Amino acid sequence: MKIKNAVLSLCILVGSQAMAQDPTFTQFYSNPIYLNPALAGSIGCPRITMNYRNEWPQLTGNYVTYSMAYDSYVKSISGGLGIIATHDQQARGTISTTMLGAIYSYNLKVNRKLSIMFGARAAYYQKYLDWSKLTFGDMIDPRRGFIYQTGDVPRGNGKRGFFDVSAGMVAYTQNFYAGLAIHHLNRPDESMILGQSKLPMRFTGHAGANIRIGNKGRYSNSTAIMPNVIYQYQNGFQELSIGTYLKYENFTVGAWYRNKDAFILSFGINTQNFKVGYSYDVTVSKLGNGISGGSHEVSLGFNLKCKKKPKNFRKINCPSF
Repeated sequence: MKIKNAVLSLCILVGSQAMAQDPTFTQFYSNPIYLNPALAGSIGCPRITMNYRNEWPQLTGNYVTYSMAYDSYVKSISGGLGIIATHDQQARGTISTTMLGAIYSYNLKVNRKLSIMFGARAAYYQKYLDWSKLTFGDMIDPRRGFIYQTGDVPRGNGKRGFFDVSAGMVAYTQNFYAGLAIHHLNRPDESMILGQSKLPMRFTGHAGANIRIGNKGRYSNSTAIMPNVIYQYQNGFQELSIGTYLKYENFTVGAWYRNKDAFILSFGINTQNFKVGYSYDVTVSKLGNGISGGSHEVSLGFNLKCKKKPKNFRKINCPSF
């Protein structure tokens, strides 16, 4: 099994026409401008979000992703501004990717009930390949495993920097929202070795509702059910996530099912000034949770005070986590 995994990893990492998929967070709305750049400034006041994800920690080829973002609504431009930074490590740093992006969104109030936000992101990526961590077929002894030095030599400098463009839109009312985002519109070359590897576009569609429950009175504004669906497509890979959140006062719990791959449980606390969330992906695919160790994700967010709250601004009621 280790030999098969090594050969497979080699094919993925050094194939001249290899295609990759972007990292995905399961606390989608705790990292809103990563999901869709149109969500920049969507709550009116400034906010800071931080995310950490460790996917399949029991495997030697696990994935660890970090993200930090800031965004705010700016009245003078009738929209939002944001900045986001991410760092992703694949197979314990065999491939590492760092991204820094700037976002602008425009808020259009269509009528008394409907608003639309349009957003665009310009980003710079830097990718690195650590050739010393790769394994090759000529290193394998049939009985003792990987004991030989490889005769293969690095091809290329093992790094690549490129400019990237993404865009999105979100339409929403007081209780419903739906959005579409397209990342990597310019399809930049991300190859770190000789040859070319175009980064495939990633398409994201998402929709949800905020349904308040309970009789009018004490609990009517603090208890809500928030069903959601998110669909993502990139280079033949499809991911459909269906789930719901239950919010009671400052507490939120959620459950999602993703594409015959994982069952996701989440829990969070959301106050006026900060929020913190934790989610765990239970692997239900053939890989198995006992082998992979599932996936852990932690989010932390801060809602900063507005110097002057924008008038006539309608914020979007996305879920907290």
